[in-house]
Amino acid sequence: MKTRIPAFARVLLGLILLGAGLNGYLVILGRPPFFPTSPAAMALLQGYLLVLVKSTEVICALLLLTNRWVPLTLTIVAPISVNILAFHLFVDRDLLPLGLLVAGLVVLLFWSYRRYFLGLLAPSAPISPERNIVS
Repeated sequence: MKTRIPAFARVLLGLILLGAGLNGYLVILGRPPFFPTSPAAMALLQGYLLVLVKSTEVICALLLLTNRWVPLTLTIVAPISVNILAFHLFVDRDLLPLGLLVAGLVVLLFWSYRRYFLGLLAPSAPISPERNIVS
């Protein structure tokens, strides 16, 4: 049971990101979205920024759904989820529950995959003289 929760959270987050990304592509293509969108978000994200964010969401969604490079994907999704939460907290509260859900899923997944991130919390990086990484 304990191991099913991260898998469920990973798939749910992947589905949410895939839906949001594809929804954004409909807006980019001038079509009506199939999920409700925030008019404020569409006004804020225009042009290349909308394409960049939605492309990132789709790629990360596919990686989460296929269970590939999940720690790297979480690292990429984390700032996106913070932005989603902050936007819906301070600008447009209509989709705040979705922002809270996305942020909660990311936190849960970071906790579930925490052993992959422990090296990032090292106070100093060991230098290997055999590799001559730093001169």
